[in-house]
Amino acid sequence: MDQKDKKKKTYKEFKLTSLALRNRNTVYILAFVIAVFGVISYNRLPKELFPDVAVPYVMVQTTYPGNSPLDIENLVTRPLEKEIEGISGIKEINSTSAQDASMIFVEFQFDVDINRALQDVKDAVDQAKSELPNDLPADPAVMDIDFSEFPFININLSGDYSTDELKEFAEILEDRIEPISEISKVQIQGLNEREIKIHVNQHKLEAYDMSFRDIETAVANENISISGGEVLLGNTRRTVRTVGEFESIDELRNIIVKHEDQNVVHLKDVAEVIDGYEEPTSFTRLNGQPVVSVQAVKKGGENLLDATRKLMNELDEIREEHLLPEDLKIDITNDQS
Repeated sequence: MDQKDKKKKTYKEFKLTSLALRNRNTVYILAFVIAVFGVISYNRLPKELFPDVAVPYVMVQTTYPGNSPLDIENLVTRPLEKEIEGISGIKEINSTSAQDASMIFVEFQFDVDINRALQDVKDAVDQAKSELPNDLPADPAVMDIDFSEFPFININLSGDYSTDELKEFAEILEDRIEPISEISKVQIQGLNEREIKIHVNQHKLEAYDMSFRDIETAVANENISISGGEVLLGNTRRTVRTVGEFESIDELRNIIVKHEDQNVVHLKDVAEVIDGYEEPTSFTRLNGQPVVSVQAVKKGGENLLDATRKLMNELDEIREEHLLPEDLKIDITNDQS
């Protein structure tokens, strides 16, 4: 009988389970904390239509005006490729030699750090400078390409307003949207840069016995600000600066380009000066109508939904503060959220 009683009293115990049963309140609290942190982590997870893929990609861009694609390839692209090919970790090199410009795209292996790849390409470009033409207007530009930074929403502005007015409205949006922490930068599309054009009359130029160099020299010498030294006023030493840059289009028209034998020739006498815009290289249209588009670019790794929500809230505040006209048409396109 004693042995049977001992067998009945013998049992196996899993200590972790027993510990949990003896400390039920602690287990409840621990489960609650894990659930709370799980919900917080889920809400903070970046949500992307296209997940970030870190591809080490570097571009080398060189401008050499006045040269054909064949000359660009022989004089610029090949010397640069020769040095870049010696970098370790390169997966593929693609180059494009076009009129006046060369572009080289260097793709590295996934395990290569983008910062090290960028520095290696810069070093290779520096070594190739001795083989490049001496009259390049600027050194080759080396930059990394981040495919995760793309416009996630477009705010299109249109209405019965001039281009300058639409530009002012777009800049208001840019100043308010760009400080959002999830946004990397704001791009304004559909605008052409302001450009002062000088259309020279060739017949008048010959009549005054002048050349294009005379006009170029006169404009460059008149449109300049230089330091005038320092002056001591009491106990304070102040810097004197002579401001001579053009402030209006009329000042440019009235500059003297030639003064000889009591004959004064102004720029307006031999040329037409126009305050206009540069030749457009791209156009922005919505439903066939021209618009100015404000494109917001998200930072890599940030939450797309949070960025969109904050941008929309900022847009509502701008409308409530009446910073934009009520009749200004605002259309939202390319909303990736």
